[in-house]
Amino acid sequence: MTETFRPDETDLRILTALQDDIPLEARPWKAIADRLAISEAAMLARIQRMKNAGIIRGISPVLESHRLGLHAATLVALHVPDGRVDAIAALINNYPEVSHNFQRDHYYSLWFTIAAEDGKGIRRVLDDIRSRTGISPEDILNLPTEKKIKIDVRFRFVPVRPGEVPDGRD
Repeated sequence: MTETFRPDETDLRILTALQDDIPLEARPWKAIADRLAISEAAMLARIQRMKNAGIIRGISPVLESHRLGLHAATLVALHVPDGRVDAIAALINNYPEVSHNFQRDHYYSLWFTIAAEDGKGIRRVLDDIRSRTGISPEDILNLPTEKKIKIDVRFRFVPVRPGEVPDGRD
């Protein structure tokens, strides 16, 4: 029987720190570890343990596309014939304008986002993908962003002792 992973206070402090800005320096993990008064090696080992337990899925940047000059975005869904998903996904992944490419168990089996300077840039990429894959326009859903809603969710990890129930008040 596998024992359930229970994060301790140090793990919770690491999770809280990882929600904040990661320093842009040669050794960002060391900078965070120093702030938490633990060694870099210990912090990295704990992060790996939490990844293995499924608590952390990944650590990646969240970029503000408008600040990069990308003022248009769309979500695209493609109906891809059986047996072509991997090849078409690999082709789509080569476009720098594309992110979040993932497969779903659905008629529209590939979903991805495109960000570009403007609508013309979106159309150029989408037309090129359509042309190179041979997917018909009827098998493409283009769902442009109409209103961007950005929610910055932060979790406050409070160490809880066994038998103690947090009341949710600050």
